[in-house]
Amino acid sequence: MKTRITSNRITELHPDEIFVFGSNLEGAHGGGAAYLAWKKWGAIWGQGTGLQGQTYGIPTMHGGPEAIRPYVDEFIRFAKEHSQYTFLGTEIGCGIAGFAPKEIAPLFKEAADVPNIHLPQRFWDVLNAK
Repeated sequence: MKTRITSNRITELHPDEIFVFGSNLEGAHGGGAAYLAWKKWGAIWGQGTGLQGQTYGIPTMHGGPEAIRPYVDEFIRFAKEHSQYTFLGTEIGCGIAGFAPKEIAPLFKEAADVPNIHLPQRFWDVLNAK
């Protein structure tokens, strides 16, 4: 798993890498990782979910972890179907949305066995503590 830890500060992407960020349903990428995704790697203003340029948006601003879960599940399914990409997960929901890693990381439990999904260290810490 050590090789599947994303950097806390992603500043560049290789052609086969996808930046996974927390979004909102409206696709208003005005702050945090969403702003970086929009300014740098092709996130589409007005699209809150899914693949966009070299990014993948997971909405986190519309409710609690259970409201976020279907979008995480869809992301994991998508990553499994697109093994040609490496997905670099950020601490979605842990910035502007205000959640703690212990609230969001469990949603990524199924991602632990998906070799092309990389997660932040604090998410791995939560997943490995169980």
